[in-house]
Amino acid sequence: MSETTATPVAEQPEPPASDEQILRYRPGQRYIHLLVAVSFTVLFLSGLPLIFEPLSFLAAGGYSRIVHRVAAVAFMAVPILYFIVDREGAKELIRESFVFERDDFRWLMQMGQYALGNAKDMPPQGRLNAGQKLHHALVMVLSAGVVFSGLLLWIGPFEIDAPLQAWTVVIHNVTMGALVLLLVGHVYFTVVYKAINNMHTGYMPRYKARIEHQKWLAELEEQKGSSSATDTTHTTDSSAEARED
Repeated sequence: MSETTATPVAEQPEPPASDEQILRYRPGQRYIHLLVAVSFTVLFLSGLPLIFEPLSFLAAGGYSRIVHRVAAVAFMAVPILYFIVDREGAKELIRESFVFERDDFRWLMQMGQYALGNAKDMPPQGRLNAGQKLHHALVMVLSAGVVFSGLLLWIGPFEIDAPLQAWTVVIHNVTMGALVLLLVGHVYFTVVYKAINNMHTGYMPRYKARIEHQKWLAELEEQKGSSSATDTTHTTDSSAEARED
């Protein structure tokens, strides 16, 4: 009799009946994420007929090439639009993605546990865990490779010599393939940790943040405490001035 392997599910406690929701992704960040997802998917699907011979019939008439270039323009516009709609969010993402602390390296050493759906007892993390940092950093670097190689190919064979064009094709296909693998991993973790709603609404439950993003939650609570203290001081001072008047 064959055994059925269950799909790993994030090992987390049952959510409280009225657990607080914490804003993790602002509207601008969600819209940019959607643009990246749509433009990249169209790039991948429209690019397949250009490199995969069994699908070459889909490239007849050059329509797939036109669709590919339109999606490429949208994909290249992502960093520009990000800085327009949410400058602080863009700078925060770049800063967080390339700065690793000791707890991040410890987290990566235990990543196998996390990949199997067990988020408990992992080293404390900030707004992005170490895996998400590595994912974002690789996406940025590989996307730069896709864009620059794609632009060289767009110029055409009459502007660059044959050897350079051949290497450009290799770089373009390899970096695009690596991004597809990252996308598969991203979807896997999204499903395992039931995180699709986080990006849809921008909010995540506090109980999840307490397990997966302890440092970030502590920072939010500290900021909230400081804000409350400031408001209390301001109110007290205003009351004192009123009494003096």
